[in-house]
Amino acid sequence: MRSTPAFTLDDVQYRGKLYRALNPVYAREPLSGRGAELYSGRFNPKGLPALYASLSVMTALHEAHQVGNLQPTTLVSYDAEIDNVFDCRADRALTAEDMDAAALADDTWRDQMKASGEARTQAFARRLFAGGYHGLLVRSFAPGAIAADLNLVLWRWGDAAPARLILIDDENRLSR
Repeated sequence: MRSTPAFTLDDVQYRGKLYRALNPVYAREPLSGRGAELYSGRFNPKGLPALYASLSVMTALHEAHQVGNLQPTTLVSYDAEIDNVFDCRADRALTAEDMDAAALADDTWRDQMKASGEARTQAFARRLFAGGYHGLLVRSFAPGAIAADLNLVLWRWGDAAPARLILIDDENRLSR
């Protein structure tokens, strides 16, 4: 089940569905970014909230379960209208930001963070955030992912433009 997002390199906007596979501990706050803020991630240093969303349901599941067996998971979806998205598929844009595809995929980002306090990908994300980007579009690095499996990592989001992210919960299932 893949969505058909409207994403163009010309205007660097994302319009479409996004998906997250959440640990049920965080399911009541699917818009908080709190887990990433507390523990960091490949594209956010500790202290910077982030939502790691995927453009497909299967990519979201792969992202949530990278090690071990499938654990209980809450799958959520969003309607997104996000401006100012950095596209990590654009090599020239990466080069201009002192980044490259190999560094994005480097699995040692946790070791880098422990050794120096911040991984190269986290410093990259911090620069993009400071430059006004709301997030970045990047391929998934989860085991089994292919180049077409994409994630949208958000640092800014809310219920209005220019970074509108609306949880789809018409039946109020998460508030029960």
